[in-house]
Order: sequence, then C-alpha cells, then structure tokens
Amino acid sequence: MANQIIGIVGAGSMGSGIANLAAMNGFTVILRDIEERYLDNALKRIGQFMDKSVTKGKMTEDQKLETLGRIQTTTNLEDLKDADVVIEAVLEDLALKKEVFSALDKIVREGVILATNTSSMSITEIAAATKRPERVAGMHFFNPAQLMKLVEVVRGYKTSDETVQELKALSKQLNKEPVEVKKDTPGFIVNRIMIPQFIEAIKLLQEGVATAEDIDKAVTLGLNYPMGPFALQDFAGVDIGYHVMEYFKEEFNDDHFAPPLLLKQLVRAGRHGKKTGAGFYDYE
Repeated sequence: MANQIIGIVGAGSMGSGIANLAAMNGFTVILRDIEERYLDNALKRIGQFMDKSVTKGKMTEDQKLETLGRIQTTTNLEDLKDADVVIEAVLEDLALKKEVFSALDKIVREGVILATNTSSMSITEIAAATKRPERVAGMHFFNPAQLMKLVEVVRGYKTSDETVQELKALSKQLNKEPVEVKKDTPGFIVNRIMIPQFIEAIKLLQEGVATAEDIDKAVTLGLNYPMGPFALQDFAGVDIGYHVMEYFKEEFNDDHFAPPLLLKQLVRAGRHGKKTGAGFYDYE
C-alpha cells in the first residue's frame, strides 16, 4: 500500500496518538478537529510523548522535530481531500460517526479507504452512510497507539478483500500486528472478551467480595495481565465502558451485558479521577 498522506478526523487521545504514530513512520498527516484548541492540545500531547522518547534515547531531538513537521492540523474537513486513506477517531457516537463518513465520502477521491477507529460499533452501519461501503472498514488501534502493538482490521458486510488486505499492509507499515475480524460483531475480538471481564469484576466489588485493589492484584498476578480491570477502566474512563456495555446489551439483546448498578452510580455521579472520568479507586 503506497499511501503517503493519512487523514485523521478527531484529535483526542486516540486521534493524536495515531497521528503521532503515522508521522513517526514517515507518513504525512492531516489531523482535523472542530476547534483549534483541540488541535493545540493534541500537538502538546504528541510533543510530550516524544520528549519522553528523547529523554530515554529512543529518538533524537531532530527526529522529534521532523515528526512534528509531518503533521498538519486543520479545522476544515475539506482539507482532507488529498488524503490517501482517512482514519476517523471521533467520539463513540454512532450518529456522529455516520455524519463524518457521509461528509468524507463527498470530499475524498473515489476509491480512498475510509476507516473507523471505533472499538465496538457496527462497521456496516457506518459504511451505509457512504456510497463506497466496500472501501469502509474498522481499523481499531489501542491506547496508547504509539506503543500498543495490535490493530483490529474489521470487515463490514460489504467490505472488500482488497480493502482488508490494504489496511493490514498499512498496519504493518506502522509497525503494528494486525488481526482480521471476519464478521462485523459488537466489540470485535478484544472488547468482546474484555467487557464481560469488566462486568464480573465490578460485580465482585459491588458484592463486597474483595476491594478494587485486591481484584486488580489477583488479575495481574494470577492471570499475568499487565493491568487490572479497575486500573484499566479508570485509565480509559468508566463512562466509555458504560456506553459500550449499553451498546452490547442492545445489539445482542442480552441483559448479561448490562452495566452493573455500581458502574451506573459512578457515571451518574460524575465522579472524576485524575486522568479520566471516574474512579473505582475513588469509590473506595
């Protein structure tokens, strides 16, 4: 895949991470968000990430500046018209994603792949907002995108074999390991496995079986996970997990995926941890 320009829509933690990753691997990046302040914050995060790499001797100051020089920012979606592939990384809101894809479909060249970084939502439904569903697929990176090795390449109902192969090749150009999700199912692979684990961990805490700290310790030491379920949820934001569970419950029509009461209470209370929306550790 000979793409040279990668367009990214959404400059939050995922969008900025993917932009940084692509620029570090030699791609020209056009990063778009709706306001300059979001773009400024993204460039600040990217700079801070690379500052740590410079301090650790993993890159030079010149390499950092070269990487930043490959990233263009804009608030105008039309500026993505010359992109060779576009990756959407906006909020996990299906209506918003469909709106973005419908607009991009009219802007970018015929045949350009439109990929979504959604962690769980229907690729098929997002693709239906375009006239090129065969060129729409999921390209799900993990946070932080610069470090996490996995990319889930997800088929929609009409995604072509060629599109899948091109996105797998692009993943490898970005020094990632792609896996192919052959059917468009909520949560794909990782979240389909992880969300039920989150639910059971929350129920254990809710029932008073153990503390969040001890549940995390049991999982990290007993299952050899790098991070426990509560530390991971606090890092990502419990509101995100809540919305994914609600989506699973609706799509699968299965109450086993319903958010536990404790999670609902944390989200409704709007409790905020230091990094993200909430805290199970704050709860204790």
